[in-house]
Amino acid sequence: MATITECRGALDRLSNNLARADEGVRGAAALDRSLSCHITDLDTTFTGRLADGRIRVDSAVDGPPPAKAQIRLAMTGDDLVAMVDGELNFAKAWAAGRVRLEAGFRDLLRLRSLL
Repeated sequence: MATITECRGALDRLSNNLARADEGVRGAAALDRSLSCHITDLDTTFTGRLADGRIRVDSAVDGPPPAKAQIRLAMTGDDLVAMVDGELNFAKAWAAGRVRLEAGFRDLLRLRSLL
């Protein structure tokens, strides 16, 4: 089972990957939205922002998200690490119910190119 430190590291790697991505991916991630990522097996939520094509993690809190972020993710720590490491396809994990993604319709349309 992935640890909180490993999950935080995976989010940092994801942010760096987004920053180095090609123009199309960076454009899709160039939103300014609040973000939460609930790690279900650790019952911990990372909160922050997706802005300027990067993810900024502001805090980690126990339990579910304390407030409704504009983009909300939920998954196990192992799935987060596997996705960031390229071992698990996000779209397949989402379709199988292993990952939950909630956002407004327009944000989902923009984020679909990241999937």
